[in-house]
Formats: sequence, C-alpha cells, structure tokens
Amino acid sequence: MSSLFVTATGTEIGKTFVTCALVDQLRRSGQRVRAIKPVVSGFDSDNAHDSDCAHLLAAQQRPLLDDLDKISPWRYRAPLSPDMAAAAENRHVPFDALVSFCRDADNPDTTLLIEGIGGAMVPLDESHTVLDWIAALNAPALVVTGSYLGALSHTLTTCMAIRARKVEIQAVLVSESVHDAVDLKATCDTLQRFLPDTPISAVARLPGNEAWRNAPDLLGAAGLQPGTKHG
Repeated sequence: MSSLFVTATGTEIGKTFVTCALVDQLRRSGQRVRAIKPVVSGFDSDNAHDSDCAHLLAAQQRPLLDDLDKISPWRYRAPLSPDMAAAAENRHVPFDALVSFCRDADNPDTTLLIEGIGGAMVPLDESHTVLDWIAALNAPALVVTGSYLGALSHTLTTCMAIRARKVEIQAVLVSESVHDAVDLKATCDTLQRFLPDTPISAVARLPGNEAWRNAPDLLGAAGLQPGTKHG
C-alpha cells in the first residue's frame, strides 16, 4: 500500500493537527493525497463542523456534508475507546470491513494518510486493537507523541509494541504539549538516545482550530518528501 498510518501514544496528542498539516503540505507541493479517519468516537453530529473529520476534509478542500461518510464511516457519540463507544449504541467496530475500507481507499498514485483513533493499543472491539489494524494493513506507522510528563515512557512503550509486531516506524513526531509540559527539545533528545535509528522531530504548538495551515514543513520529518517511496 502507498499509505502511512498516523498513530499516537494516546488521545488528544496531535494526530489530527499533524495529519492535516501533512495533507496541506503534500497538496501544495503538487502531490496527490487522500486522508481518512475511519473510526471516530466522541462525535457530536450537532457540532460536526468542529470535528476531526471536518478538519481533515477542510485540509483536502472537500465538503463536509457530502464526504463525511467517505472518510469516517464509523462514528460513535460517546468519548470513549471505540469498543466501549460502539457498545453504548449496541453496535461494534467491524474489523474486517475496516481493513477492507482502508485497502479500497489506497491508490498507487496517491499518498494515503490513515489517521487512527486514540493510542496504538486502544481496543477496537473484543479482540482487536489499533495496532492489529495497522499490522493488518502492513502500513508503516508515523507515531505522534507529546512533551507532557510521562511521554517518554508512553512513547518508548508504544514503539516497542509496534516493533514487536514487525511494523515499520517511519518517524516519531513530538507535538508540544500544553499541560504538564516538559521542554520540547529535551524530550526529543532523550527519545533519540533510546531510539537512535528512528527519525524524531519536534512540532511546536500553534494556536487556533486550523493551526495546521501555519505549520512548519513536516514532510521531511514524516518521511514524505516528494519522490519518497513508502508503504
């Protein structure tokens, strides 16, 4: 697959900011790109325009009402893990259909960015996690973490779990945290000592709901420079 899976160490880390910035920068560099976030919890249909889905569509310059189902077909209201959010509605996340949806979205002429939900080990259903989803797609992972207190352990544990499944980690992006923040450069430097073969880059926090429009160049940090082969 010509795809990259954007995962994280937890929720509210910065996956959508990073994904939107990459979409915007790939488009402006002349590359074809598609971004999807197939599973969403905490989705409020009355406030859909402020959702992660809406931001992904805005970055792709696609209409919300027409294309919401095309990028996020499994949406649940409760702000819980997908298995719990789905169960609250007497539903479930259909793992095989989820994997097929992502494969069908892939196109060799287009970079496909798949944004996960929560952290890499979040349960999707009774027996599958997000990491099972990534492994089933055989897609490289872009790990987004924060600079909060505890991020070092969370990041190293996440990377260890991903590598144990023989999934390639394309890069780690450290998104600057707002709460319990530790120095951003020091966080990156420490992670680099323990992950010497993994590209690690800092992503400074920017204000505003569409701050991704003003993000610095992240393509190189994510291994997505024009002409880069991945997937």
